[in-house]
Amino acid sequence: MFTSQIKLSLAVVLAFLPGFLFAQGYDGLPRTFLWNPNFNEVVDTADFAGEAPYTIGFSNASQGDGWLGTFYHSVEYGVSQNLDKIGRFIVTDANGDPTKQISDIQDLLEQDTDLLLVNPATADALDPILGRTMRQGVPVVTVARRVESDTSFVSFITASDTALARMSATWMAETLDGSGRVVLLPGLAGASPAEMRLQAAKEVFAQFPGIEIVDTQYTGWSPANGRQIMAAIIQREGAENIDGVWADSGLQGSGSVEAFIGAGVTGADIPPHTGGDLNGMYQLAHENGFPFAGIDYTPSIGAASVHLAVDVLEGTPVPQRLDVNFQVVISPGDETRSISADVLLPDYVAVDRPGELIMGSGIPNYDPTNFSVELPN
Repeated sequence: MFTSQIKLSLAVVLAFLPGFLFAQGYDGLPRTFLWNPNFNEVVDTADFAGEAPYTIGFSNASQGDGWLGTFYHSVEYGVSQNLDKIGRFIVTDANGDPTKQISDIQDLLEQDTDLLLVNPATADALDPILGRTMRQGVPVVTVARRVESDTSFVSFITASDTALARMSATWMAETLDGSGRVVLLPGLAGASPAEMRLQAAKEVFAQFPGIEIVDTQYTGWSPANGRQIMAAIIQREGAENIDGVWADSGLQGSGSVEAFIGAGVTGADIPPHTGGDLNGMYQLAHENGFPFAGIDYTPSIGAASVHLAVDVLEGTPVPQRLDVNFQVVISPGDETRSISADVLLPDYVAVDRPGELIMGSGIPNYDPTNFSVELPN
């Protein structure tokens, strides 16, 4: 029984990994799937099967930063690839407010929604209503951020926050030879990606007694906040007393680098940094030459979630957790004992593209300023 379940899990995961999700570099099965010590349960969706065209409601937490904007475009791209199956696609935006998102979901359910696709604002606040939605017989697919209870969704689509954080924190600790003063810059307080990444990073740093955590400050994944917070820490601690900055995204990581430059620390004298997603972060690392490791939380999970949602409505078994591939990008000469590059920084950075570009969209020739796809009427 277990053997057949494992084979089915692998087959389902393979089925949900179309070529457009793979970037340059590592293109095997997602390592987060291969590394998972637990079985990825396959969910029977026969009870949700119905006749197309379907009505899908998308409750989005926010489009409050560049990553979220690209993620939303990826969702739209996934819908455009399923126009023969999706008759209505209804979108709400909670603007980061969990209370509004709960109200949005109630409104979506009143519009005869066949399936609810949700990027939850916070894990705890959205869990009860998604649990009730499932009990009412409406399937829920969560993407990017999850809620607390596994019973509150059919499937969760992610690029693995824990793997991202463990790999970047391990790279930082090994780059510093296990000793140094490190600042932690997580994203948005209460959002599951930020909380899971921070917990995973702390687990890694705890294994290196010589690593001292100087400060931990949530940044809301804002470049401006990253710069302002790091500037205050530099003023308090002195730039020379900060040996590394672990940021869970290049959004705030780029702000941190700019704070060091503003303090007169430039080039290779900038301490090692982590943080993917934002092309501007890759550009800063490439131009200045400081040790750097970036891992994108690929926004292509948006399109993957739509493909999975359609399969749920067709009654196809789906994995309870779908991992989407990511790339590990490291500056030349800065690989460590445990962390190797899938792509070296000079081969990944888009030097001629805008710094605001979010990497890993999975959308061919993606330009956020003129992105447009056909959507259901």
